[in-house]
Amino acid sequence: MSVGPLTVEIVFTFCLSAILLYKYGNWKKHHVFVTIPVLIAWYFSFTIIVMLPMDVSSTSYRQCLKENSPPPLPTPAWENTPVENFTSNANETWVSSPFRVSSRSTALETELFDDPVCKEPWSYIPNNSLRNLWRIVYWTSQCLTWLILPLMQSYSQAGDFTVAGKLRSAIIDNAIYYGSYLLIFIVLLFYIAASPNLHVNGPKLKVICITTSNTWGLFLLVLLLGYGLVEVPRTCWNLAKRGFMLNYTYFKASKLYLEKCEAEDALEDMLEDIKKISDNMGTSHPLRKNVDTILTKVPDEILNTVNSYNSANRGQSEHSNTFPSEKSLIRIHRQFKKTLRICHRTRTQWNILVNSAIDLEDVARNEISNDRYFKPSFHKSHSYWIRLFYTPSLEWYWKCLIRVWTLRVLSIVFTILTVFVVWSEVTFFNKKPVLSLFAVFVDLAKRNYDYFYMEVVCCLIIAYLCICAYYTIFKIRILNFYYLAPHHQTDEYSLIFSGMLLCRLTPPLCLNFLGLVHLDSHVTSDPNIVETSYTQIMGHMDVISFISNGFNIYFPIGILVLCLATYFHVGSRFLHVIGFQQFVGDDEMTNDLIDEGRELIKRDRKSVV
Repeated sequence: MSVGPLTVEIVFTFCLSAILLYKYGNWKKHHVFVTIPVLIAWYFSFTIIVMLPMDVSSTSYRQCLKENSPPPLPTPAWENTPVENFTSNANETWVSSPFRVSSRSTALETELFDDPVCKEPWSYIPNNSLRNLWRIVYWTSQCLTWLILPLMQSYSQAGDFTVAGKLRSAIIDNAIYYGSYLLIFIVLLFYIAASPNLHVNGPKLKVICITTSNTWGLFLLVLLLGYGLVEVPRTCWNLAKRGFMLNYTYFKASKLYLEKCEAEDALEDMLEDIKKISDNMGTSHPLRKNVDTILTKVPDEILNTVNSYNSANRGQSEHSNTFPSEKSLIRIHRQFKKTLRICHRTRTQWNILVNSAIDLEDVARNEISNDRYFKPSFHKSHSYWIRLFYTPSLEWYWKCLIRVWTLRVLSIVFTILTVFVVWSEVTFFNKKPVLSLFAVFVDLAKRNYDYFYMEVVCCLIIAYLCICAYYTIFKIRILNFYYLAPHHQTDEYSLIFSGMLLCRLTPPLCLNFLGLVHLDSHVTSDPNIVETSYTQIMGHMDVISFISNGFNIYFPIGILVLCLATYFHVGSRFLHVIGFQQFVGDDEMTNDLIDEGRELIKRDRKSVV
């Protein structure tokens, strides 16, 4: 067993997860019971991805041992001969007996031992060790995504003022969520009970749970990959088109500014109501501490604005002797958390967008400069080492010349990989001839016993699949509730949501990868194939017939349909037709929003430091 590579990958994965969580989260402000589960969810999801290539190479080595193992020795004739049949001519019996074959087989074993055909991989891990690792990682991540994280997500947004009250509200909020899954599980049990050829026991019940989870994850994978496989190379190409990106940034600024103003107005209205309740409620009131709890969550700059507004209008307002009940305060507290989260998200997005627009404008202005010395609009403070190596001259060459061609080359490489992925997704169920390109690459390395090359190929395939899927997750924005923002600006609700998605998406993504490279016997229908340790824990989708008959194999073909829809902007054009403003080119409404966004960026330049 190679302890070194395993230890390095485990430590690397943990550091990567911690760095990403530090970039997107805020360890100082977020509760420790949010930070630790999200870190574990990200860490275990990334561990599955990093460890799977090592599992593939170790499985190929075991497959080689199985294929090249010496045949069983033939039974010598004298073992089946009665003792009384032996004659005195012992030499003749010894020479003519099949025991000579045994000597020849021994020589063959010695030759294989001296010069083994199957060389142990540099990162070989025994099957039992991998099985135990997968069992811990998989079931922990499943408990997080289906039980712990949903409760924590509801707990973080509960309006109750006690721990017991928040837990009660979280359980009630998830009752419908868990009830729907319980209903699906009961239907599956009735379906299996009604099938004469299926008998439910402990192992099959476990596979049913895994199958249900992976079916949901596969559906999610199709949606994310169908979008990411096209958007990742197209985004790289568009980033090299500065004029396009500048207009697109102005367009987004125009839409985001309106959303930001609406969120701020909604927050100010809620704060005015809360301040009125606070002013009318005395310090001796039993619910006073609940009102103070709400006020502690108000940012200082917003609270000062509301205080000044209330002071100016205090004489016009009338004090009321009616106070809200505890249930009303709980409802107000819950709504306030939601409104504050939306306001925080829009402000963060606006600041990032303004900085991006100013940077693009600086690049456009410096491109026509003859002295090749980058002059930004606002000087940012950098450390001594960054100022020493990243000089203004080097910054000009990077931003105005090198980065453009780097993005174009990267876009071309990603486009080629996208074609490979889509082709392999559509054809990986074809067994003879093998049409999946990834299966051909891995099989070539297996035949040459080049395990290092095999792991490199598997890492590249999984890495690109993860980039396309996780790109959509980290850029996702669903109903203005979830948004991952860098620079410690992501709220707890969105962090928990990202951890849930990663835990649900990673196992089916890896199973899909094993199907692409033909290392799943459920895909190849080869009884002689040696299963990976990951598949041994995950099992096969062969318990429920409508799933085993092709749902989890042919459903990824939907990726092709979604890729085509994304490439031709079908969703954006449809939303534009029904009245939602979308960036569709030379449309009159698009041009008006671009001009409006340009003016907003100019007006906001003075507030950027």
